[in-house]
Amino acid sequence: MSCLEALSQPRNETAAGLPLILVAAVVLVNPQGEVLLATRPEGKSMAGLWEFPGGKVKEGETPEFALCRELEEELGIETRECCFAPLGFASHSYDDFHLMMPLYVCRMWKGEPTPQEGQELTWVQPSKLASYDMPEADIPLIYQIQDRL
Repeated sequence: MSCLEALSQPRNETAAGLPLILVAAVVLVNPQGEVLLATRPEGKSMAGLWEFPGGKVKEGETPEFALCRELEEELGIETRECCFAPLGFASHSYDDFHLMMPLYVCRMWKGEPTPQEGQELTWVQPSKLASYDMPEADIPLIYQIQDRL
């Protein structure tokens, strides 16, 4: 499809007619410069793959607010919207939806990240991120992180 043809598509759908899903993700960085990864819990699509914490942005939420909510639900940590700085984004088409994922960095939070949904957690040096099996949409984020951290 050409760019001109794509311009005739509705803004809330991709050129392929897929629904657009907005998901916010965060790179939590500890004092040692390591990044937190979590496995996708059993029962969710792509279960077992490693990802950056975050989740879907609900209607009426900002991506930053969604991250505060998701980090509390998934990791039991407390953050504030002012703790997030934009780092990059991913735009990726899966078979049944198109994912738009703004990526933030956060170096301050309250509490110790603890799995709340049965997921595994690990702290990783940014240079080692590519050795983890991740969803396709997360792969470009690895290089954005390595370039900017």
